[in-house]
Amino acid sequence: MAARLGVREVDLTDWRWLLGALHARFDTRSFGDGAAFIDAVAQVAGADDDHLNVDLRVGHVRIALRTADVDGVTQQDVLLAESISLLARDRGLVARPQRVQVVELALDTPVADSVRPFWAAVLSGRDGGSDVVDPAQGLLSMWFQATDSTARDRQRFHLDVTVPPEVAEERIAAAVAAGGRVVDDGRSPAFVVLADPDDNAVCICTELGRE
Repeated sequence: MAARLGVREVDLTDWRWLLGALHARFDTRSFGDGAAFIDAVAQVAGADDDHLNVDLRVGHVRIALRTADVDGVTQQDVLLAESISLLARDRGLVARPQRVQVVELALDTPVADSVRPFWAAVLSGRDGGSDVVDPAQGLLSMWFQATDSTARDRQRFHLDVTVPPEVAEERIAAAVAAGGRVVDDGRSPAFVVLADPDDNAVCICTELGRE
């Protein structure tokens, strides 16, 4: 079985490591241009196409790479990422690594094991033991954060927005400029807790500082 790599073992110009996968975005000139690029990517991936998740939109293609067998990134993913970047450059496509992000929904609860099956049923998702995942990856992943609070007026849901490390400070500054405030930066750069003017919380997260 291939060895799972750590975040500091991978340095790819076009790709960013977010939540155990390599993510890239390439701008395209048209929907057809993007479709042709995806077809070329599939040809390069060959038998390794199960490492790929692709999202085709008008104007760009988003790609995520991970090895399911090890639940993370392997050298195989790195080599495939390098090949995809080469394909993109040959086609004149521009990489936008600063535009990749992953958004998750977090539920603060003292009884995760009791409520998780309910949310798996509501979302028609897979109960992963600590989270609920849409097998088709069309919905946000939902995870359950342990809390001791049982107050009925506590905030129960918040978003986790995982971004490339070089984007985090800019994103936080933009949120503060838009009326928000920093609630807790004690775990930065792993995450910084922000709140909007109505005290609704969100975490801006990166893969750094989690070792």
